[in-house]
Amino acid sequence: MRELTVLQAVRLKGRVSQADLAATLGQDPAAVAETVDQLVESGLLVAGKTLKISAEGRTRLTELLAEERDGIDTTAIAADYEKFRAVNAEFKALVSDWQLKDGQPNTHDDSGYDAAVLARVDAVHETVVPILDSVSAQLPRLRAYADRLEKALARVRDGDVAWLTRPIIDSYHTVWFELHEELILATGLTRDAEAQAGHAQ
Repeated sequence: MRELTVLQAVRLKGRVSQADLAATLGQDPAAVAETVDQLVESGLLVAGKTLKISAEGRTRLTELLAEERDGIDTTAIAADYEKFRAVNAEFKALVSDWQLKDGQPNTHDDSGYDAAVLARVDAVHETVVPILDSVSAQLPRLRAYADRLEKALARVRDGDVAWLTRPIIDSYHTVWFELHEELILATGLTRDAEAQAGHAQ
């Protein structure tokens, strides 16, 4: 299990149990535990009821991400991110329409309205997957996001709509947010700069 993969996952989650970390990474819990133990011992992660990244861990992660960017075609990544920005705007509108109806909180008592919003998730997914395929050719580590999005979408399709936006699970929105953060970092941008430009969620 790569140091970068674990540190980045913990940073994106903020705080995460070791079991949830293994589930998010889709890796053998024993392999994840071994890497976590090494990172805790080296002071890069802080263990307790949940794991969190230390200040030293953030510094190390910044170094690792910079090294990772050195090995990619930044022009290609920037082009992929521009495509992602477009579909991100669609996804943001979709989430807003799911949460609000006629300017009021959506009570989800209009099955026709909800079905129409949910149908748009498939279109968004079909658009983002080829972008992810292209990005993953440069950054294989990000290939896992396609699987995570697909798993969340499958639960939504099965009728468990909490997997669209619920924040405390690996819902479609949670995974999307983390993917967005990864792409911002891969292009050498910052979320603050993207927010000012109107592109951050």
